[in-house]
This record gives sequence, C-alpha cells and structure tokens, in this order.
Amino acid sequence: MSERLEARREAYERGFRRAGLPLFIEDYSATSDVFTRAVPVLALVFLLQVLNAVDADWPLAANLAAVAGGLVILLGGIGLVNHSRGRRFWSVPERVGRRELAGFVLVPALLPMVFGAHLLTAISTAISNLLFLGVVYVVVGYGVLSILRWAGRRLVRQLASSTALLARAVPLLLVIVLIAFVNLEMWQMFAAMPDAGLATIAAVFVVLGAGFLLARLPREVRALEREAGAGSPELDRRQRRNVGLVLFVSQALQVLFVSVLVGAFFVVFGAIAVTETVRIEWIGGPGNVLATVDLPGQTVQITEELVRVAAGLAAFSGLYFAIAMLTDSTYREEFLDELTAEMRASFKARTEYLSLAPADAGG
Repeated sequence: MSERLEARREAYERGFRRAGLPLFIEDYSATSDVFTRAVPVLALVFLLQVLNAVDADWPLAANLAAVAGGLVILLGGIGLVNHSRGRRFWSVPERVGRRELAGFVLVPALLPMVFGAHLLTAISTAISNLLFLGVVYVVVGYGVLSILRWAGRRLVRQLASSTALLARAVPLLLVIVLIAFVNLEMWQMFAAMPDAGLATIAAVFVVLGAGFLLARLPREVRALEREAGAGSPELDRRQRRNVGLVLFVSQALQVLFVSVLVGAFFVVFGAIAVTETVRIEWIGGPGNVLATVDLPGQTVQITEELVRVAAGLAAFSGLYFAIAMLTDSTYREEFLDELTAEMRASFKARTEYLSLAPADAGG
C-alpha cells in the first residue's frame, strides 16, 4: 500500500476510535489492539500487587524483605515469559498474548502463597486479575472512554445549541413528579426508609431504565445498518455490539442528565417551599439539616430527607424518560434521530475505509 493510502486508512481508524467504534477497524484483535494498548495500566497493576507479599502481623523489616522478594518474583515472571517468546529477558512486551495474560493473572497470585501460604488470598487475587482483564477488554476493546467523550461532547453541544429541546421534553415529567413531591406519604416513606432500601429502589429504577434502552437496541442497530451501511459488507456480531454500545451510552447519558436536572430542581424547590414547619407536620420533626443557605428575606435548609425525596424522584424520572425516549415520537425525533444521523457518518466512513482494501492488496 502506498504511503498516501496508508495515511488515509490510519486517518479513518483514528476517526473510528474517536467515535467509539474501534471494531470498525479491519483485523482488530484483542492481542494487538486491546491488551497491547493497555500495557502501561496492566504493568502498573501488576507491580502494585507486590503488596500481596505483605503481612500485617509481620515486623517492618520482614515486610520490606517480602516486598523485595515479591518484586523479584514478579520481574522474574516477566523475564521468563519474554524468554519463552524469544525476547530479551528484561524487554517490554510489544505484543500481549495468552502467555502474558496468564502471567498477569497467575504470577501475582503466587505471592500470598510464597510469603504466607494464604490460599484464599491467592485465589481471590487470580480471580480479581481475571476480572480486571475483562474490564480492560470491554473498556479498551469497545472504546468505552471514546464513546463517553463522543456522547458527552454531543450532549453538551446539543443542549448548548437548543435549550428549547429540553424544555419541550421535560414539562410533563415535571408535572408528574411535582405532584408526587408534595405528597405527605412520599416524605414519610423516604424519611423512614433505610439507606439500603433507598439504594435498592434507585438500582431497580436504573436496571429497568437500562432494560428498556437495551430492548430497543438490536432493532436500532439493524435499522442503522440497513440505511447507512448499504453497499458495504455486513457488520459482524462484535461490530453490532459496538454500535449498540454507542447508542446505549449516548441515550443513557441523556437519561442521566435529565435525572440529575430533576433531582437538583427539587432540592432547590424543596429547600424554599418545604419549610421547617411543614417538615415537622409531614415527618414529625425538623429533619436532619445538612446545609443552611441565606437568601434575600429567607433562610432555607437542605435536609437529608429532602435529598432522599429528590433522589427518589430523580431515579423515577430517569425511568420515565428512558421509556418516553423510545416510545414517544416527539422525544425520538428530538433526541434519537440526531444521534442516528451522526452514526450514519461513521457508517459512510466505514464504506470508504473498506474501499481502500483492494488498493492495499494491489499496491
């Protein structure tokens, strides 16, 4: 391939990564594109696990000796893997394959066994490292950080350019939750509810909202592929998951923004409208005051009970908005159609990117 074509392909690939679609890159693999790019993070975590050699019951000198011995084992493990690959003993791996990953999982797990015979700690270390590799694969392999940056820029740009968009979407929601906010039973319920119960309710709303978003994703991805991907090879399963993740994260950020906005509104509104006299009548006491703010002509109090009610209504608002975003034609036109229009640009870029492959073969 000529240098010009190579530069064009690299430009397309950088664009795919910025858009959170790294799997649009041809020959994208976990070995060369995911774990190899994550070597600095993996190396840092690997070396920090020398602390597995430390025992709180030992004196300082013994622990220092254990840390030194642990470093020898960790670095020796790296060297042995390099030797098995035909590399220099102390070289930094340029390609992370199964041997390197196995060393990352198993070598740190040896330290609790060697320096304390702690079998359970060794097993938990190996499992934790395996789970960490899974997180790295998802975050790096599917471009989660790029997706968050892309969706965040889009959300900020969208709200900055058209505040009227949000004003059309939220009023009905605010009317519904405002009625609930001034409900006596709502305050009594959240005031008496333990923290674990409140967290469970919020988690249920989050899971339900995510479920509604996820349920629609396969149809949205197929529609995008039919409209924007016509004329180019079909997406494989991993690429469809990548597109679906972009759609999900973007919509989830919009839902989160609306939830936070509603919660903040009710904290401010409740601090002004729900005075100490009202709280005493509703919950039998003044509540647990978290902050006091002096306003012109009035001193307002933000209480724990107010924050609880606002948080509960914010979680409900997120669920409501997630459902409305997928079922109400107005919301879909305002929020989802613009998103899919931007995604079409990535599909078009993929078609152009793939058209360079024959020139690669011929050049």
